[in-house]
Amino acid sequence: MPVWPLAYRFQPPRQAGLGSAPVLVMLHGIGSHEGDLFQLAPYLDPRFAVISLRAPIAWGVGGFAWFEMAWTPEGLVGDPQQARDSLQLLSRFLEQVLLLPDLSNLALDPGQVYLLGFSQGAIMSLYLALTQPEKLAGVVAMSGRLSPEILAEAVEPERMKHLAILAVHGTADAVLPIAFGRQIRDYFAPLPLSFTYREYEMGHEVSPQSLRDIQVWLQNLLDSRNSEMKA
Repeated sequence: MPVWPLAYRFQPPRQAGLGSAPVLVMLHGIGSHEGDLFQLAPYLDPRFAVISLRAPIAWGVGGFAWFEMAWTPEGLVGDPQQARDSLQLLSRFLEQVLLLPDLSNLALDPGQVYLLGFSQGAIMSLYLALTQPEKLAGVVAMSGRLSPEILAEAVEPERMKHLAILAVHGTADAVLPIAFGRQIRDYFAPLPLSFTYREYEMGHEVSPQSLRDIQVWLQNLLDSRNSEMKA
């Protein structure tokens, strides 16, 4: 069963911005841990306070998962109830992030919370965006997918209009094939929100080019928000 609180790693902003610091929350993939995506933190916008979360379910040796996966006659299937449980843990974490002991001396902006997820972490990031969009300003979904169970719980699109979403996927992805990335594209592109989709000649990974595009996308979002604050 999932446990609370979720373990995490934290990097304070490396550069002061205007007002409270934006927050970038990282969600790793199945079998990984909070130290994985955290390695990307030094390469992302220095104005972010970065929190890399550990998923709540032990998976393999030293790894963790947001929900368990199993092979069935229909293919690889996740446990929908475990996904819902993890979603609620994630939601509660975001609600209480300002109360965490090592963050208490920082001014964090609850209106600028972004998720950056890879694989199963991308699935969870999009799950929260589709069901509780008010908690987020934006999402970077790397090599993810949308399951029928998640889509069935999506709120009305009007509630998502403030969101910015970037989805990236590899054309040679053998774990979650490119069809899943294009499904994300086809679902979000018509919705009334800011959506960007990019494909790369890569597998189930973060390539240098995809990382550069993520860097620029996040930087542009923060620059746009700062411009609005100055206006």
